[in-house]
Amino acid sequence: MNGVADAGIYARESDYLDRYVQVGAAGEKVISLSFPTTPDEDASEDHLLLDRIDEYLHSEEDDFRDVDVGLTVPTDRRAVLEATREVPYGQQASVEQVANMAAGLDADDEDDVATVREALADNPVPLVIPDHRVRDGPSGAPPEVEQKLRSLEGL
Repeated sequence: MNGVADAGIYARESDYLDRYVQVGAAGEKVISLSFPTTPDEDASEDHLLLDRIDEYLHSEEDDFRDVDVGLTVPTDRRAVLEATREVPYGQQASVEQVANMAAGLDADDEDDVATVREALADNPVPLVIPDHRVRDGPSGAPPEVEQKLRSLEGL
């Protein structure tokens, strides 16, 4: 995504989520997205991704696939998160489907299924990597946020 602001922490309150949306950026890359009840003290409100998330939370369809994410996770977890990004807006997948979509993983292998669950639970950028679309998997977002995102997309 072009136009990402400089490195820093950015946060904006969301009435829909009843909490803040907070973005961590390093140059052109988004490195974290969280939903705190209180934002970081030095967070700024002005960030292009926060504008897009506001629109999304007001029912503007957006899959956020063009957002440049800086993932610092092991290769197998990266494959899971990249596969999860491919689940379209308003659709859902199972943990097993994500395992089969992820390079090098197999849904018939218990360890690979565990890797999928761990990667989703530790997702550093929920919503941008839409773990809420994995119906039987954990999310990097708090449960109440995950449910609101699912509801917003009709899942």
